Amino acid sequence: MIGSLRGTVVDRPTDGEAVVEVGGVGYRVSLPTPVAAGMGDGEVFLFVHTHVRDDAIVLYGFATAAERRTFEALVAAHGVGPSLALAVLSALSPSALAEAVAGDDVDLLCTVPGVGKKTAARMVLELKSTLAAEAGTVTPAGPVAPVDGSARRDARAALAELGYGADEVRAALAAVPGDGPAEAQVRAALRNLAGAR
Repeated sequence: MIGSLRGTVVDRPTDGEAVVEVGGVGYRVSLPTPVAAGMGDGEVFLFVHTHVRDDAIVLYGFATAAERRTFEALVAAHGVGPSLALAVLSALSPSALAEAVAGDDVDLLCTVPGVGKKTAARMVLELKSTLAAEAGTVTPAGPVAPVDGSARRDARAALAELGYGADEVRAALAAVPGDGPAEAQVRAALRNLAGAR
């Protein structure tokens, strides 16, 4: 199994792929959109997941170990294949996905192309324990910190009703603690949004 690649980008067959040459051998690697967009044409280091099928061996590359861990958690979930896992990581960072899962935010997961309500609900159920650490819900000492997912969900819904887009809502709430009442979260998020504009 190939776990990482350090080499030179020599080709980009499609927007989500790169050919990385290592020691004279070119490895074709599928990438999440943000990784592909941020990749230059020089030397690159990628964390790699090797996916073996009956008819092919496919390499998936990631900028961080957290992205690879999240991808592997996604493909281990029932009904989520590598293509859908890549689509999820193209739309959401590992921390944003973990926060959505911890907060039972099915609506946010449904914004990913190819993810419907049933798939999103199943992902939340299956990924909750595996992605808890990425969400920051596990303290260094080990116990799980309480997270009021319903308050966060209500805050997102309130901001959406006020006309803010999903990206604006996510960015505004990122710096707001998720353990307070929804009203306080909305007020803090609105202050963040006002400052951003």
